[in-house]
Amino acid sequence: MVKQLPYQCGIDAAMDVIDGKWKVLILWALNEGARRFGETKRLLPGISEKVLAQQLRELEADGIVHREVYDQVPPKVEYSLTERGRALNNALAPLGAWGKERLAGLAAQEAPAA
Repeated sequence: MVKQLPYQCGIDAAMDVIDGKWKVLILWALNEGARRFGETKRLLPGISEKVLAQQLRELEADGIVHREVYDQVPPKVEYSLTERGRALNNALAPLGAWGKERLAGLAAQEAPAA
Protein backbone atom coordinates (compact mmCIF):
# COMPACT_ATOMS: atom_id res chain seq x y z
CA MET A 1 0.00 0.00 0.00
CA VAL A 2 1.38 3.41 -1.00
CA LYS A 3 1.25 6.09 1.70
CA GLN A 4 -0.62 9.22 0.59
CA LEU A 5 1.40 12.41 1.14
CA PRO A 6 -0.54 15.39 2.50
CA TYR A 7 0.53 17.66 -0.36
CA GLN A 8 -0.96 18.30 -3.78
CA CYS A 9 2.29 19.51 -5.38
CA GLY A 10 5.81 20.76 -4.67
CA ILE A 11 4.64 24.33 -4.08
CA ASP A 12 2.24 23.05 -1.43
CA ALA A 13 5.07 21.16 0.31
CA ALA A 14 7.36 24.21 0.17
CA MET A 15 4.69 26.59 1.46
CA ASP A 16 4.12 24.29 4.44
CA VAL A 17 7.75 24.93 5.47
CA ILE A 18 7.80 28.72 4.94
CA ASP A 19 4.22 29.43 6.00
CA GLY A 20 3.86 32.39 8.31
CA LYS A 21 4.95 36.00 8.45
CA TRP A 22 8.44 35.45 9.84
CA LYS A 23 9.98 32.24 8.49
CA VAL A 24 11.27 33.69 5.22
CA LEU A 25 12.70 36.66 7.10
CA ILE A 26 14.40 34.30 9.57
CA LEU A 27 15.97 32.49 6.59
CA TRP A 28 17.19 35.85 5.28
CA ALA A 29 18.64 36.74 8.71
CA LEU A 30 20.56 33.45 8.87
CA ASN A 31 21.78 33.65 5.27
CA GLU A 32 25.12 35.25 6.22
CA GLY A 33 26.00 32.54 8.74
CA ALA A 34 25.35 31.37 12.28
CA ARG A 35 23.65 33.82 14.61
CA ARG A 36 22.67 33.83 18.23
CA PHE A 37 19.03 34.27 19.21
CA GLY A 38 19.44 37.93 20.21
CA GLU A 39 21.27 38.82 16.99
CA THR A 40 18.50 37.24 14.95
CA LYS A 41 15.83 39.07 16.93
CA ARG A 42 17.57 42.43 16.35
CA LEU A 43 17.51 41.81 12.60
CA LEU A 44 13.74 41.27 12.71
CA PRO A 45 12.11 44.32 14.32
CA GLY A 46 8.62 43.53 15.48
CA ILE A 47 9.04 39.82 16.14
CA SER A 48 8.45 38.68 19.71
CA GLU A 49 10.82 36.31 21.49
CA LYS A 50 8.02 33.75 21.77
CA VAL A 51 7.28 33.79 18.04
CA LEU A 52 10.97 33.73 17.08
CA ALA A 53 11.59 30.73 19.35
CA GLN A 54 8.52 28.93 17.95
CA GLN A 55 9.45 29.62 14.33
CA LEU A 56 13.08 28.52 14.89
CA ARG A 57 11.84 25.27 16.48
CA GLU A 58 9.56 24.61 13.50
CA LEU A 59 12.35 25.35 11.00
CA GLU A 60 14.65 23.05 12.98
CA ALA A 61 12.03 20.28 12.93
CA ASP A 62 11.75 20.69 9.14
CA GLY A 63 15.53 20.34 8.73
CA ILE A 64 15.98 23.95 7.57
CA VAL A 65 17.77 25.36 10.62
CA HIS A 66 20.48 23.78 12.79
CA ARG A 67 20.62 24.63 16.50
CA GLU A 68 24.08 24.35 18.05
CA VAL A 69 24.34 24.39 21.85
CA TYR A 70 27.82 25.11 23.24
CA ASP A 71 28.80 23.60 26.59
CA GLN A 72 29.87 26.75 28.39
CA VAL A 73 28.73 29.19 31.05
CA PRO A 74 26.73 31.23 30.29
CA PRO A 75 25.05 28.91 27.77
CA LYS A 76 25.60 29.79 24.13
CA VAL A 77 23.23 28.72 21.35
CA GLU A 78 23.67 29.52 17.66
CA TYR A 79 21.31 28.98 14.76
CA SER A 80 22.43 28.40 11.20
CA LEU A 81 20.99 27.17 7.94
CA THR A 82 21.39 23.53 7.01
CA GLU A 83 22.20 22.53 3.44
CA ARG A 84 18.46 22.18 2.88
CA GLY A 85 17.96 25.67 4.35
CA ARG A 86 20.58 27.18 2.03
CA ALA A 87 18.89 25.46 -0.93
CA LEU A 88 15.56 26.92 0.17
CA ASN A 89 17.09 30.41 0.38
CA ASN A 90 18.49 29.94 -3.15
CA ALA A 91 15.04 28.91 -4.35
CA LEU A 92 13.53 32.04 -2.76
CA ALA A 93 16.09 34.38 -4.41
CA PRO A 94 14.03 34.87 -7.61
CA LEU A 95 10.99 35.69 -5.47
CA GLY A 96 13.06 38.33 -3.66
CA ALA A 97 14.19 39.80 -6.99
CA TRP A 98 10.57 39.94 -8.14
CA GLY A 99 9.64 41.70 -4.91
CA LYS A 100 12.36 44.34 -5.43
CA GLU A 101 11.01 45.03 -8.91
CA ARG A 102 7.52 45.35 -7.47
CA LEU A 103 8.74 47.80 -4.81
CA ALA A 104 10.42 49.91 -7.49
CA GLY A 105 7.20 49.93 -9.52
CA LEU A 106 5.13 50.92 -6.49
CA ALA A 107 7.57 53.72 -5.66
CA ALA A 108 7.37 54.98 -9.24
CA GLN A 109 3.55 55.01 -9.06
CA GLU A 110 3.62 57.05 -5.85
CA ALA A 111 6.21 59.56 -7.07
CA PRO A 112 4.66 62.98 -7.81
CA ALA A 113 4.37 63.80 -11.48
CA ALA A 114 6.82 66.47 -12.61
